[in-house]
Amino acid sequence: VQLQASGGGLVQAGRSLRLACAIRGNFFSVNGMGWYRQAPGKQRELVADSTSGGSTNYADSVKNRFTISRDNAKDTVYLQMNSLKPEDTAVYYCKAQIKRHLFAQVSDYWGQGTLVTVSS
Repeated sequence: VQLQASGGGLVQAGRSLRLACAIRGNFFSVNGMGWYRQAPGKQRELVADSTSGGSTNYADSVKNRFTISRDNAKDTVYLQMNSLKPEDTAVYYCKAQIKRHLFAQVSDYWGQGTLVTVSS
């Protein structure tokens, strides 16, 4: 199982980007999916996550600007980022809680990270 993230890039402050993360490979089920980010010199932090039931949670710093969504038919999670700020600059990682087969435990899988750079 692999998570493939895409959509990062360089953007001016105030503009938008959409990140996508697709799960590739065979698995039994997916629980939570989310996005984290790590800025230079800082620890990785939660940006937003979504449960399999559709509940969402956001970091205070991105509320009302970012939206997480899932397409369960495509095994893909998205992060729509609006009104971007220079402080949003970071490597963004997706994470999924995956059960590989019926009798397996749920494990965390991480994408490779995609760089978002917001210029002022």
